[in-house]
Amino acid sequence: MKTIIVTGGTGLVGSAIKQISCNFADKYNFVYLDSKTCNLLNYEDTLQYFIQQKPNFVIHLAANVGGLFKNMEHPVQMLEDNLMININVLKCAHEVKVEKLIACLSTCIFPDKVSYPIFEKDLHLGPPHFSNASYAYAKRILETHCNSYNSQYGDNFVCIVPTNIYGSHDNFNLQDAHVIPALIHKCHLAKQTNSKFIVSGSGSPLRQFIYSEDLANMIMWTINEYNEKSTIILSPDEKDEVTIEFVARKIAKEFNYEEFIEFDTTKADGQYKKSVSNQKFRHLNPNFEFTSFSDGIQKTISWFNQKYPNIRK
Repeated sequence: MKTIIVTGGTGLVGSAIKQISCNFADKYNFVYLDSKTCNLLNYEDTLQYFIQQKPNFVIHLAANVGGLFKNMEHPVQMLEDNLMININVLKCAHEVKVEKLIACLSTCIFPDKVSYPIFEKDLHLGPPHFSNASYAYAKRILETHCNSYNSQYGDNFVCIVPTNIYGSHDNFNLQDAHVIPALIHKCHLAKQTNSKFIVSGSGSPLRQFIYSEDLANMIMWTINEYNEKSTIILSPDEKDEVTIEFVARKIAKEFNYEEFIEFDTTKADGQYKKSVSNQKFRHLNPNFEFTSFSDGIQKTISWFNQKYPNIRK
């Protein structure tokens, strides 16, 4: 049986991989690495862990991540932490000669000024949006780093680019979380205190969201079926793009709190849109079925309500 190390193993996507891992129990032993298990900011710690585990595959999810305001307020940490984590993981994966490494990027790293929809080839055509430039450049360097190992040493390091991910086991911190978990937590608290559900910004930006278990299944497809080394976008169809206002109202409806929603237009909206094409993935896997946004939100809020207050917040 082959071993897969999942860095960021207790996070949103790592937890989703754990949820579906039973479907691959006859083929893989999954090892879920988190910050308590190994300090990926330290090369020696990381190398010792990799030598001990002897992985055949690595799914590299670990990162210093956050929403719009965390990216704008902590650009140094977003750049330096992610550069160090990525360098250490790739060096160690090469050192122990893994068969394949999957490195997770993000659609927010694509150029701010670009024609839509965005394709894989567009990644380096211009600077990213200023609001998350530090994180974006760290992730762009990760792709360059993977390609360099492939070119120089013949490694098999593949970058995936998911759209905005949501689901259970997310970080629901009101300041640092991504938009869906932050809005879920904010709506919950507003209802608890009989106050307004305030949504930062106008609600007009457009986003493509992917349910975490869908992404987990796509990652396993990438390990088992994707035979290229080139970067691939993992995303629902472009037609499934929704506004932040739609998201907020959907969340409010799930909490039966629609009448109390307000939009604070004094707050930044961030990038208006970053629509990507999943043409490459659809060509290779045309029958993949995505969880509908409605079902995904229902499942996420149900999990939140069951686990609250014992969640990451």
